[in-house]
Amino acid sequence: MIELKPINEDNFIDAFNLKLAPGQEAFVSHPIRSLAQAYVYRDQCRPFGIYADGKMVGYVMVIYDYDIPEYDIWHMMIDGSVQGRGFGGRALDLVLDYIRTKPFGDSSRVALTCNKDNGFARKLYESRGFAATGVCDEDEIELALTIG
Repeated sequence: MIELKPINEDNFIDAFNLKLAPGQEAFVSHPIRSLAQAYVYRDQCRPFGIYADGKMVGYVMVIYDYDIPEYDIWHMMIDGSVQGRGFGGRALDLVLDYIRTKPFGDSSRVALTCNKDNGFARKLYESRGFAATGVCDEDEIELALTIG
């Protein structure tokens, strides 16, 4: 069973111990950096551990951009030792369910960025309805989805 649990003082070390597969360092920030960002944006951000059968196997952060307004999915990653088991897809479904509750404000737009060379992640996002917006920043492309 896959579930999301907020990152807090009880489990942040588990997030720090997550490891990317070799070669993926260019695709996502380490959870230490992500949690620092979550602290800075704490009034509009929620970091989650992704759990499979009670063990943290990944990390994701949801942030609300009041200026646009939109929800953004930041730094989603699955530990390299357990990739390819469907954890990312199920976690993304749970993240979208969470966003549909509008925890920070009203918006039907969800955006994320993906490294242009990360075909696996892009395929996952597109399988959930995300589409490229045409916005690019260096090696990152933006994908967005409209939710009800």
